[in-house]
Amino acid sequence: MKKITRICVSVTALAASPVFAHPSPIAPTHNSFWAGFTHPLTGADHILAMVAVGLWAAMLGGRALITVPAAFVGVMVLGFLSALFGMPLPTVEPFILASVVVLGLAVALALPVSPTVGALIAGFFAFFHGHAHGGEMGNAVFFAYGAGFVLATSSLHAAGISLGCGASRWMGHAHGRLSIRLAGGATALGGLLLMAI
Repeated sequence: MKKITRICVSVTALAASPVFAHPSPIAPTHNSFWAGFTHPLTGADHILAMVAVGLWAAMLGGRALITVPAAFVGVMVLGFLSALFGMPLPTVEPFILASVVVLGLAVALALPVSPTVGALIAGFFAFFHGHAHGGEMGNAVFFAYGAGFVLATSSLHAAGISLGCGASRWMGHAHGRLSIRLAGGATALGGLLLMAI
């Protein structure tokens, strides 16, 4: 019995291929801009957090529509540069997953903060997202890769803002706000599930 178990484990280990959350910028099928653009779009953690930033900005309204996503993008670029300059940051993945939960909860609870506080919270987590982008840049060209993930991130923020602002128009204020809060709760739950994987 032990011999059969060892053989099965060995065959499974040899047959298993590594799973990558993002396409490799080293792969010849990806140019630098495309590698940067697809990086945030191929990881559920990045997508959930960045759309949640847009949803939360829409809930906060006013100046937050600009300041919260702009802070995220700006600080994300700083995190990206810190990775390129070799700054060690051993807790990148846990903080990225925490960002999904925290930003999802901010939406679910309709956390009422000032645009400045919202920008600080979003910016804090953005640093870790940016560091992850820089850490996985591979052989991609710095500027093209950076432009790619900045555009993708901004697009995800815009999608969240559009959904957040559109929900009230489509379903009425009360139902629209409830649907946004439910989406925030689902985001936070998704973050917890990603932590468990």
